[in-house]
Amino acid sequence: MSSAHLDRFTGANLPPRDQWPDFPGLDALGYPARLNCAVELLDRNLASRADHIAIQSPAETLTYAQLAERVNRIANVLVHRMWLVPGNRVLLRGPNSAWMVAAYFAVLKAGGVVVASMPLLRAKELSQMLDRARISHALCDARLADEMHRAEPEPAYSALWGNGQLEAMCAQQSPHFTACDTAADDVCLLGFTSGTTGVPKATMHFHRDMLAICDAYSARVLQPGRDDVFIGSPPLAFTFGLGGLVLFPFRVGATATLLEKASPDELLPAIARYRATICFTAPTAYRAMAAKVGEHDIACLRKCVSAGEALPLPIFEAWHAATSIALMDGIGATEMLHIFIGAPQGRIRAGATGIPVPGYEARVIGGAGHECPRGTPGRLAVRGPTGCRYLDDARQAAYVQDGWNITGDTYIQDADGYFWYQARSDDMIVSSGYNIAGPEVEAALLAHPAVRECAVIGTPDPERGMLVTAHVVLHEGHRAGPEMTQALQDFVKATVAPYKYPRLIHFPDQLPRTETGKLQRFVLRHEGR
Repeated sequence: MSSAHLDRFTGANLPPRDQWPDFPGLDALGYPARLNCAVELLDRNLASRADHIAIQSPAETLTYAQLAERVNRIANVLVHRMWLVPGNRVLLRGPNSAWMVAAYFAVLKAGGVVVASMPLLRAKELSQMLDRARISHALCDARLADEMHRAEPEPAYSALWGNGQLEAMCAQQSPHFTACDTAADDVCLLGFTSGTTGVPKATMHFHRDMLAICDAYSARVLQPGRDDVFIGSPPLAFTFGLGGLVLFPFRVGATATLLEKASPDELLPAIARYRATICFTAPTAYRAMAAKVGEHDIACLRKCVSAGEALPLPIFEAWHAATSIALMDGIGATEMLHIFIGAPQGRIRAGATGIPVPGYEARVIGGAGHECPRGTPGRLAVRGPTGCRYLDDARQAAYVQDGWNITGDTYIQDADGYFWYQARSDDMIVSSGYNIAGPEVEAALLAHPAVRECAVIGTPDPERGMLVTAHVVLHEGHRAGPEMTQALQDFVKATVAPYKYPRLIHFPDQLPRTETGKLQRFVLRHEGR
């Protein structure tokens, strides 16, 4: 179909068609050839939900009508003051806030391509994004402007909110804006991977993809209603946060609660204050909050989604014991935009990631690409209405094979079709001929009362090939040393097969994580060389 983009950069840098994944489940969603996701996700709420709260935050509260007006004014600034044409890439930089959401939807509505950046990124990292995506425009929270101004090449057009600049420009613009007539398969988002491997890639998503994750995972698994109140910690620049905190609530006309700071100590009182019903955060946050649930009235919560990294069974059990809520585990990927394996309430199995989201297919494959027998570990392959398209990247051919997205995770599928996480495929530890999954050892360690968090990796060893090595952060009141090492080793031996116990244990003050909370095992491996 004909693209609305006058700037053809993204279309010209899509992977070759023969390297695209297959998209089963897409036709069943019934999207028209022309659509603008901002219209579908925001403007469609104006008929019946105009006065309903769209966004609430400590700074401000906006109804759907108020948010739509702000979006239209920013879109007019982009087009009439910053000369944006459809297809231009726009860097967005800000914490989770109503202004960040309004800027996001303004770019989409004007036919631009969003490139959202994590607030903590520095000039060097921003420069890589600016260069890679050929970014021409930027909208930024004034508090984060310094690093953006130091980055190169500086966008030709930029505006800041929070210091009155963008606000004044918006005041001079019309509250009405006619959305760009984009094609369903026009690129609207370049999502840079969050860096667990240290080598970020840019993933390309279409207008239809933004709706597909709402109409697949959200509608069929999460199943929210228009009276739900969403809350959580992931940044909006992380697609887990974008879907869970903005797209999913907007698709049903519900309310998004946005917090600039959402550590476990801040998230719990916010859940109580805003009477949140659905929470999105990472496993480590649920573990920290489980110990303090009794200090806050969070009886309003009815569903809690865990993603971003694997959910260890001890954390599932701790949260369930504290709240009676079964965590909804899920695996997603920036390449797939959001969660593609999970389980709705009533079908959750403790310790399992879940089953394929309706519309998606998943299987476990061996080295030759053939499906493994049930119960046999192998590489996870998935396909559905969304899929991987890297921006001009040779790694496309490795991620997409025979129409399937190969996620880089090792899984087992059981006889009932449930998928059980083993490890990242490059995190399997082969020691003295045994295949040992680091997350299994981590789960054993986390069950010990002295362990706050941990990471298990393999380190090179001339005799065994690799040694199971644990990096353990202890709770306050527990002392690192030989006695603790022995106690933890004995505890693991009594919990899992003895050959899996960590032969080396280090006790750092903290573990390296990305801004989205993902553990950076590659940093630990590099430090151990």
